[in-house]
Amino acid sequence: MTTLAFDVYGTLIDTAGVISALRTKIGAQAGAASDLWRSKQLEYSFRRGLMQNYSDFAVCTRQALEYVCNSMNLPLSHDEREELLASYRGLPAFADVTSGLEACRASGMKLYALSNGRPDDVHGLLEQAGIRDFFEDVVSTGEISSFKPNPGVYAHFLRRADCAGSEAWLISGNPFDVIGAISAGMRSAWVQRNPASIFDPWEIEPTLTVTSLLQLSTAVQNRENCSA
Repeated sequence: MTTLAFDVYGTLIDTAGVISALRTKIGAQAGAASDLWRSKQLEYSFRRGLMQNYSDFAVCTRQALEYVCNSMNLPLSHDEREELLASYRGLPAFADVTSGLEACRASGMKLYALSNGRPDDVHGLLEQAGIRDFFEDVVSTGEISSFKPNPGVYAHFLRRADCAGSEAWLISGNPFDVIGAISAGMRSAWVQRNPASIFDPWEIEPTLTVTSLLQLSTAVQNRENCSA
């Protein structure tokens, strides 16, 4: 049976959703602050993974916000920063997510969530988006005190899902995640939500590329039929 592991932040859940909360506090700087916050959040997770100096994703998110405030000289109070962090725990799902997951489940695939986020944060996001019940389980990288794209993360997922890499797909809007999964022996679909986004020019390319989760079920089935 085909198993799909869905990245959460940036794939199912729109991290740019924090812009609305930022705009109420810093106005026109909101877009730039959101981009920098996300960039630093990921950078801090990569660095902690490489250093083997683990703190959970919520810590990376908090410290990244502190960096943004310092870098952009944002005069945000402690309470305002706490409000922004709370908004990160209530981000919206992309518009195509529910229908895309329904199609995958209807095709007989097993669905999992695989995230750098803390289990409680991820469960909360999926619940408030109304999509938690699509997934067999939620797997957090914190269970092995690391972050994607550490190959150990993908190996951990395969053990949890009780499947081989040849049976499993990682679905992600983040190129580093796609490359990490393929490097670890899985197949992977890149969700290219923005036509201006480019994939990292490495020797590893996505198994397939979709522009919407609405295309995913058919694309995966077609690829597997060609490989059979």
